Amino acid sequence: MLVTDRIAGRHDPAADRSDLSADGSGPPYRLVILDFDGTLADTFPWFTRVLPGVADRYGFRRPAAHEAESLRAMEARAVMRHLGVPLWKLPLIARHMRGLAARDAGDLAPFPGIPALLARLRAGGLALALVSSNREDVVRRVLGPGSAGLIDLHACGTALFGKARRFRAVARASGVAPDRILCLGDELRDHAAATRAGLAFGAVTWGYTRAEALAAAGPAHLFSSPEAVAAALLPGAA
Repeated sequence: MLVTDRIAGRHDPAADRSDLSADGSGPPYRLVILDFDGTLADTFPWFTRVLPGVADRYGFRRPAAHEAESLRAMEARAVMRHLGVPLWKLPLIARHMRGLAARDAGDLAPFPGIPALLARLRAGGLALALVSSNREDVVRRVLGPGSAGLIDLHACGTALFGKARRFRAVARASGVAPDRILCLGDELRDHAAATRAGLAFGAVTWGYTRAEALAAAGPAHLFSSPEAVAAALLPGAA
């Protein structure tokens, strides 16, 4: 089952109408679908460290040092074209990267403020799900049992360009109205997937993609810090 009993069981459809106070100060969303790499976990330095070896192994071009910032402004498919990544090798590359992340999970950590954000969102009554291409055991190790336990659903091992389907499945099984669901991520492909799934997208600027590229895509929200996420999703909270 894609959605745990905690999401499906505790959601009251009437809450989609009743949790907004008369002055509109209630939480604007009931369910937040989180990304992991670059959103919850600070994995970009690790990614840049292992990428040259992955490029050599699978026969695509290593990015030059001077290209780093320009690549961070590009959508994932454009990056792959630029580096000459063979599309047919994507499943092999993804599996290898997951293995490297599992090997190095002890060196990875959440961004500062993420554990507090997850705790505040749950305390504020929001359901949390996570959709990631990474492995669930890696996600749980990096977040730690306290933070990982706040997330109702871990939908991991998603294909690189398979998030839209996972978003739709999570939304459908949750019973939450689509306009009360927010997808939170740091990449342009996350935004595209949320749009295809008919869900709002909140872009975070502390991850892989540059802030100006995210802003140009026109997300529903643009967040510069975990504290800004909490302030927007829990209006009126202390």
